[in-house]
This record gives sequence, C-alpha cells and structure tokens, in this order.
Amino acid sequence: KLILLDSLLQERMVNIIVKSDEREVVSALCSLVEGKARAALSENPTTTFNLGLSGGSLAKFLCAGLPKIETDWTRWRLFFCDERLVAEDSPDSTWGVYKSGLLEVTPLTSEQFLTVDTSLSPSEAAADYQAKLVSIAGPQLKLDLLLLGAGPDGHTCSLFPNHPLLSEPAPPEGRIVADITDSPKPPPERVTLTLPVVNTALCCVFAAVGASKSGMVSQLLGEKEPENQEDLPARMVKPKNGELYWILDTEAAKDLML
Repeated sequence: KLILLDSLLQERMVNIIVKSDEREVVSALCSLVEGKARAALSENPTTTFNLGLSGGSLAKFLCAGLPKIETDWTRWRLFFCDERLVAEDSPDSTWGVYKSGLLEVTPLTSEQFLTVDTSLSPSEAAADYQAKLVSIAGPQLKLDLLLLGAGPDGHTCSLFPNHPLLSEPAPPEGRIVADITDSPKPPPERVTLTLPVVNTALCCVFAAVGASKSGMVSQLLGEKEPENQEDLPARMVKPKNGELYWILDTEAAKDLML
C-alpha cells in the first residue's frame, strides 16, 4: 500500500510505501530505482543516471534486487552520499562493500563509481570529491536519486544530531561535500554531502525493515516535531523540488499512525 502523509507542520509530502517483508521492500526499492533510471536516461541520448549510495542495509538490499532490473547500465554514474576515510578493504568502507557486492552481480564497472581518495587529509578528500561530483553531475548538480540510510540516533549520511555541519549553508556559500573529523560513530574521519545538497536531489529514498527500526521510524515520520529539528537530521531531508520516499516493511512501520 502507498500512503501519502501531508503534514502542514512538516511542509512536505512523504510517500510511505509499506510492504509485508524484506523481500518485498527490496523489490519495491529496486523497481523505484529502475523507474528513476529510465526517466533520467530518456531525457536525451547522452545524459547519465546519477545515483547516490549509502552503506549499511541499503547495500544488501541493492545487491539482492538490482540484478533483476532492466536498464542501460553503461550510463549509470554512482557516487557516495558519505564515505569513511578508511582503506577500501576495511569493513567500514562503503566503496569496499559495493565493490565486493554490486560489481559482482551487475554489469557495472568500477570506473562508473566516483570513489573518495582516502589517502588525502579529510579536508582535501572532501574538496577532491566535490570536484569529482561536479565533473559528472554538472555545476547545477543533477542528482537524480539519493538512497539514504537513517541511524538509530536519527543521523543520515554523516550528518549527526546537533553537529555544526547541519548549519552548512547552501552552495555557493557553502560546500557540496564537507569533511567531518569528530563523527560520534566510528570511524571519526569521513566526508559527506551537506544537507542543502541532499535537499537539491530530484528524489530521496529511505528503506528500513524490522521491528528494531520501528522506534526510529516513528520519530522520523511521526506528526510530533522534535523541539530542536537538529536532534533528528534524517527528518530534515526535505527535497526542495523533488520527491521523498520511505519504503518500510510492516514491522518497521508498526508504530506509525497510518
């Protein structure tokens, strides 16, 4: 079922899709990706589908579902919504997870992934990644789809509750990619898209399964606003001119008043 929640308080439309189990969540997520890729690639013969990836359970979902879709894989360009500054063979490396997973089960090549140079200092790595992202997405940053995760503390990307990075202004005053050296969740050094840039995406999607996620989901999607919005960064994801989806199983959605 598809539920549209229209809250005047939130000033946003959230498309909430509830499925019976993880297998159906994976199917719905990858069907949405397939549709967004088709729409992006139909614009003209030279355009690319620019897809932002996150780690965690999303990587598992994509490795399970994306091999089943039909698309022109050669025109995909993949980048990371955030990345930990660790070696790619570290279990903490988001690129490492996709390199050993998604590359093995789809026709995608490593050259289609925009990877972070983790040998640089955090500030240099962020500036370098920003330049790489602009080179594929253009100065106007055509971000077709961001696949996002939300932690139990309400963080998304490497944007943590009440962190100064949440106040980063929109470009050109602010950065597109910022570095963080004091992540409350290890490893401490990372690079991340800034919140204003996340909110320029044409579509943002969260996916969550399991009863253990239900408390966080109800905080992020419930009608009750936090006293301080920076307590829940994932709730601050509100694409200005784009869509917002949450794809949940019944267990993750069980505390929502739907």
